[in-house]
Amino acid sequence: MAEKRVYEVMYIAAPETADEDVAKLNDSITKLIETEGGSVVKLEDMGRRKLAYPINKKTEGYYALFEIEGSGQEIAELERRMRVNDMIIRYLTVRVDEERKTAQKLTDKRESRQSRNKERNNASARRNKPEEFAASDAQDNQEEQ
Repeated sequence: MAEKRVYEVMYIAAPETADEDVAKLNDSITKLIETEGGSVVKLEDMGRRKLAYPINKKTEGYYALFEIEGSGQEIAELERRMRVNDMIIRYLTVRVDEERKTAQKLTDKRESRQSRNKERNNASARRNKPEEFAASDAQDNQEEQ
């Protein structure tokens, strides 16, 4: 079996689409993903919003965001169906797990750099003012006993 990956799929439905039709569309997408072997982790119904630029002479659209866990073949089928669906005016699929790994690496790197800088600053402060730190260290030792 293929490795499970995390994807985000966002679509914009035409503004003249009824709320019931959008709900049916969300249900059909969820069923499709589950029958293909994936799972919908999160569904965020963002509602009707103004578009950043006109698409097919439309200035508003109905937004929905799915977070999907799967092997990738369910995403291919989902994109094929979105392409032929007249209600959907735009869609975008992004593989999220790679971005999360990269973000985690950057966070770890930043934290280690901050801790190193903090240690260096403390060491240089001790060198510059040894009498203050000696007094505070002696005070700390007395409190521990």
